[in-house]
Amino acid sequence: MRSALLILLSAAVLALFVPAQSPAPPIRFEDIAERAGVHFVVDNSPTPEKHQPETMPAGVALFDYDGDGLLDIYVVNGAEMPSLVKTGPKYYNSLFHNNGNGTFTDVTEHAGVAGAGYGMGVAVGDYDNDGWPDLFLANVNGNQLFRNNGDGTFTDVTAKAGLSGATHNGRKMWSIAAGWFDYNRDGLLDLFVANYCDWDPRYEPSCMGLNGRGYCHPDSFPPLTNTLYRNNGDGTFTDVSAETGISKVEGRGMGVAFADYDNDGWPDVFVANDNSPNLLFHNIGGKRFEEVGIQAGVAYNDEGVALAGMGVDFRDVNNDGLPDIWHTAIENETFPLYLNTGKGAFVNAGLPSRMANLTRLMSGWSNGIVDLDNDGWKDLVVARSNVMDNIEQISRHFRYAEPNSVFRNLGKEQFEDVSATAGADFARAAPHRGLAYGDLDNDGRVDLVITALGAPVSVLHNITETHNHWILLKLVGTKSNRMGIGAQIRVTTGDGRKLYNEATTSTGYAASSDPRVHFGLGDSRLIREIEIRWPSGTRQLLHDVTADRIMVVTEPGDAN
Repeated sequence: MRSALLILLSAAVLALFVPAQSPAPPIRFEDIAERAGVHFVVDNSPTPEKHQPETMPAGVALFDYDGDGLLDIYVVNGAEMPSLVKTGPKYYNSLFHNNGNGTFTDVTEHAGVAGAGYGMGVAVGDYDNDGWPDLFLANVNGNQLFRNNGDGTFTDVTAKAGLSGATHNGRKMWSIAAGWFDYNRDGLLDLFVANYCDWDPRYEPSCMGLNGRGYCHPDSFPPLTNTLYRNNGDGTFTDVSAETGISKVEGRGMGVAFADYDNDGWPDVFVANDNSPNLLFHNIGGKRFEEVGIQAGVAYNDEGVALAGMGVDFRDVNNDGLPDIWHTAIENETFPLYLNTGKGAFVNAGLPSRMANLTRLMSGWSNGIVDLDNDGWKDLVVARSNVMDNIEQISRHFRYAEPNSVFRNLGKEQFEDVSATAGADFARAAPHRGLAYGDLDNDGRVDLVITALGAPVSVLHNITETHNHWILLKLVGTKSNRMGIGAQIRVTTGDGRKLYNEATTSTGYAASSDPRVHFGLGDSRLIREIEIRWPSGTRQLLHDVTADRIMVVTEPGDAN
């Protein structure tokens, strides 16, 4: 008893001389859109008829279109209803050039990327390996491909490329999201397009709300198949959906993301579906895909119910070297966090991670898995809004306009909602939709750009006060695709921690994020080792790399 007392007293005395561990500084953002000159409002052309697409724009992309080392902003817009035609400038998509001094300039007209039709999503990828990233637009009534000319302008090459969109019942399929990846590892980026539902404004059902017409439930419209286009290397693409097995299953695709979940060297595809089972396409040697969503445990929630899946990101959240899946849904469904077990399957960690309780009353659209405070743990961020614009008339508990949310990764597969301290600009309620993330000012802290229906776009500058270190890797493929999309990267910090990420632009809902690969490094000023597994199969090692910089890494080997 006396010994135990002495031990307790000694511990108490020691505690007086050991400084308490200071809490992590809050993750904070400031909306700089107004003073930065990013003036854009998504015009979804709402009508009393409540046409289904009205509630679903608009995507956003962050990419360096002119090669000056700074991320530019591209925002997708709607069109007039029900004609689906961009009848004036208020419906144009917009490209904002990053001036490098905290301001942006609208260069849409000069660049020639105003778009056509009712826009949904955007995907960035250098499909012709010329070093200039190109734009693919997913639209309700026919898609578009803009080739980057390398001189600040783009050319619409949709017809030549064969990418105007697959058809169903004689009409172009309604596409929402798309993404670039090299499914057959031939060094050329291929294109996956997530299609939504069979919708025709001429025959749209009349769905009633509490006080008149309302937006229909997704079950009112038949699902569609997705589309996979193989890059032929000559500026054209071939629809290989049937021969690869992609078109064997239907769904209402809203988000698409890529990662090699089973570490076999071939990139796989996850599609978040709206009120139909999610799809996980396992890549079989670059020849075909097998849909394994049910077997892998990601098709339904724990009760076997298909959710209203919307945005998705596909990255390692627990630093075990295996990419995990986090997708959004609507109120009372929670946002599932599927942790990769490494055995070809996932387990929903919603309850033990606290994410189920934290998101139960939320409706989410675009989202991201990204380290916002550079502590080495990827956090979760989501653009929020209810789907129904009249939800207040039906429920006392939910609102149409919702604030956004950020969940800090505490390690040990635990998360904390830190939205309340993320700043007033971050917490402003609006009918948010798109969200893309990337480092706009190259200061090592990842920023956010978020769209909202009928409200100004938010450019959320990350002002988190942290002394943590970081690195951004810009990959340049030679044998692999020029952007290095699909590369798997492991960073070993100076204190021996191992961190993982993959190169991709396809994130969230209808969005495209920073193609550079970001790592927060905590207090490590020196990286002991960086291992890159390029899509070509080449393995590259870099040693003793200093932190807090943007590093260009070129793949060893002959150029394409």
